[in-house]
Amino acid sequence: MKRTGNPHGLGIPKKYRAALPAFALACLLATATASAAHADPADGGCGGPHWVGSWLMSPSDAMPVSDMALTPTRSLFDQTYRIVVVPHLGGQTLRLHLTNRHNPLPVTFGAVTLAEQDQGSSVRPDTLRHVTFGGQASVTAAPDADLVSDPIDLDFDAFTPLSVSVFVPGLSVLAAENIVGLSTSYYGPPGSGDQTTDPAGAALTMNTTSVLFAFGVDVLAPAQYSSVVTVGDSISTGYEGATYYEGPQDPAIVDRNLRYTDFLQRRLNAAGIPLSVLNSSTWGNRVVLDETIPQTGPGALARLQRDVIDTAGISDVILAMGTNDLAFPPTQTPEQLAAAYTDIANRLHAAGIRLHLATIPPSVRSFIAGGISPNSDPVRQQVNAWIRTQHVADDVIDFDAVLRDPADPAAQRPDLVSPTLVHPNPRGHQAMADSVDLGAFQGSRCR
Repeated sequence: MKRTGNPHGLGIPKKYRAALPAFALACLLATATASAAHADPADGGCGGPHWVGSWLMSPSDAMPVSDMALTPTRSLFDQTYRIVVVPHLGGQTLRLHLTNRHNPLPVTFGAVTLAEQDQGSSVRPDTLRHVTFGGQASVTAAPDADLVSDPIDLDFDAFTPLSVSVFVPGLSVLAAENIVGLSTSYYGPPGSGDQTTDPAGAALTMNTTSVLFAFGVDVLAPAQYSSVVTVGDSISTGYEGATYYEGPQDPAIVDRNLRYTDFLQRRLNAAGIPLSVLNSSTWGNRVVLDETIPQTGPGALARLQRDVIDTAGISDVILAMGTNDLAFPPTQTPEQLAAAYTDIANRLHAAGIRLHLATIPPSVRSFIAGGISPNSDPVRQQVNAWIRTQHVADDVIDFDAVLRDPADPAAQRPDLVSPTLVHPNPRGHQAMADSVDLGAFQGSRCR
């Protein structure tokens, strides 16, 4: 099917969009707050629209907001956060997921709005929408809970930045977050109150590249659309440290959508393939064990159901992880990683999801692998040999072959790697996306 009516990226063609909202609101209001599982009971089958993930964030922790620093820097008190997200699938009807993951305390969202970003903290007034949850403007999320909004009527294109404004009244010390957002979001100082309906965002004088509270955006789409969820670590998040010693995020790539998942989405758009690419990755994440430090989150095995399988419209998964399992103690053996990959494949297949397993890129010259586990490369080579010859996954994506330096196979190509020597630069992310076989995706069962 050729993509029409959307110069900015994959979106629902205009001929389908016009018929969706009335049908959607009539059929889906009763189930809008249900789980966004891929087998959504609101899915009208192959003859009707269903929810498909358009943007996804995997919450890695709940701490006083830290913004790529290991020391907490601020709490929340009577203030508004305007979180900027960039969806990969456009449409006319969407729903918003908020999260209070990893927080032992409840959090109240006193007001929530959604709008298209204008510039910086400002939004387009004509697109401002109030967001409700079960018909209520204010909602409290229980400890470790997720929330799904009622359907929202907003016509937008893919790659159009959306601003999710969340007012947190009172005192809330902890905030569910992912510290590598790569989009600048804005917030007001403590005590600045509810700014969710202010289009100018004049009081939102501070900014962060962490993602707070927002967990996902789903779009009501025709039956032939589905989502591909990428599961990974800091490489997949698009993080690019400014120095060899990791350090702060390089500001040059913020707000530019230069992750391999963004490049892959553009390839799918150009090919007219109705797939939305979502990114469920966290900095420092591992396959087998949970967090190496507080901000890296549960491992892939622990978060697979909630972060991946339950995603709306999911048909395929790209798993690109293993670097941190080899770099951080207790390190994993090839046998342990193979067993974990096999477990993940079996769980995905049981849910009707196809797995595309990626090899582990080289990183032994980096501070992380070279400094903490300098002998990890032979183990990585063994794991990659297993990945290339195994039969548990449906497809192999050889990121190692794409990124490694032919003159030094334990290192990444100098032209494709960032100063950290483990995280690809934008050219590296483009090369990763270009190596993916688009024909290997299962896609929707409804053609």
